[in-house]
Amino acid sequence: MPTYDYINREWIVSRTARSVYRLSATLSVALFLGLWIAATDGIAESIAPVARPLFLAGALAAGITFVGMEYFLLRFDDSRPLKQVLWFCVMLFPLLGPALYCFIVYSRSQILNGGGKQAEA
Repeated sequence: MPTYDYINREWIVSRTARSVYRLSATLSVALFLGLWIAATDGIAESIAPVARPLFLAGALAAGITFVGMEYFLLRFDDSRPLKQVLWFCVMLFPLLGPALYCFIVYSRSQILNGGGKQAEA
């Protein structure tokens, strides 16, 4: 393993990381839905103090999901190259793309199911 890697393998493929990324992906989708509702109906002034911290949590979760899933795609995903390119293009949509990748590809990966003991790509 090169010495310049700043992200530990366990941060991406451990059971704890899987739980964190799934929760982050769920919050990212919730942020998308919240923004959709806010754009169409607006947010009432009475719930704005509650909505702001929820939007912040969703934004942080979206960032965590984006970084983690991009790193997993570029480092550990062993699918065909065309499939990787298509998922990379899907992940360009920041709130839904990485969340979809997390639920469809990352959660079903053999690296995670094998406990992260397979050799690195």
